[in-house]
Amino acid sequence: MRLDSSFLLFAAASALAAQVACGGSPAMPTTPVQPTPVPTPAPTPDPGIPPAGSGCGEPYPPELASINVKLHVKAPEYFTLDSTPLVGPSSPYCREIGYTDGRQYCPVRVEQDPERRACEAWVMGNAKDTGKPGPTWTRDWETYCTTFAQSTCQHDPDNPFELFVQVAGWYQACRGEICGEVELVR
Repeated sequence: MRLDSSFLLFAAASALAAQVACGGSPAMPTTPVQPTPVPTPAPTPDPGIPPAGSGCGEPYPPELASINVKLHVKAPEYFTLDSTPLVGPSSPYCREIGYTDGRQYCPVRVEQDPERRACEAWVMGNAKDTGKPGPTWTRDWETYCTTFAQSTCQHDPDNPFELFVQVAGWYQACRGEICGEVELVR
């Protein structure tokens, strides 16, 4: 009996399909499966160190302890209040940045230090009312100082640690629960 070539081709293909379906495989080289590498988690930033590029270098300021607020300038149109964040207690830190009088609480840097503003911004964080670095300023513990028209007090656009005020009252500079305050009488 003579078999047709198309029948032989069909039979060979069927046999190959049956071998693969039953778990067999034609002789093919296999590549071993490599395990997927697990990514290494990024280190958590140290909350006691300012971020790189912030402008606040070593020695790093300790935690905010208090905020001093004082009347800075009396002008005919408005008065200017000034706030200074104080850190500590750490007499070694205060001494290292230039305060040699033995104090335990001090500003983040001496007055003319080029890192002072950057270190103050890092210690204070952003104000709730403006979202910009510096304290949250309020009048009489409830009114955010936004503009003269809305609240009779407003932030100094060149220095977020200063406030312009037009009327008497109690003024507060805060970061969270830490506040400094002054009563202004005009």
